[in-house]
Amino acid sequence: MTAKEHNKLLGIFLLVHGGIQAFVMLILALVYGVIGIGLTATARRSEDQFVGIFFLLAILFIAIFSLILVVPQLIGGWKVLKEKNNARTWGIVGSIVALLSFPLGTAAGVYGLWFLFGEEGKRFYLGGGNQPQMFNAPPPNNWR
Repeated sequence: MTAKEHNKLLGIFLLVHGGIQAFVMLILALVYGVIGIGLTATARRSEDQFVGIFFLLAILFIAIFSLILVVPQLIGGWKVLKEKNNARTWGIVGSIVALLSFPLGTAAGVYGLWFLFGEEGKRFYLGGGNQPQMFNAPPPNNWR
């Protein structure tokens, strides 16, 4: 496979994995949100109302936490797929975040890190086997 094909495959992996995670979190938010609203609205006792409010707060926390985990994967996948500026950085971040989800995320994350830190990925994104030099060479002592 060429570096361009690896890059495209990595972008697809990150987008699909992030999309699956977002879809599952949306379903969980709907289910627990309906339960929480139902318990809160029909509560006759304060304990039932407390449980309903707890469900709503729990799903809010889970939604915020899952956004923190899903957004880097989606942004990384999109930037890698479209070969945008700083795609390598977002791809690395998305791959590291994907590693936390076993087994599909682990596979996508390992593949992403293997490609982005490998020679093909470096050549594809950095334009050579090595990182670009940060400083120019100093001038010789005998320049006139």
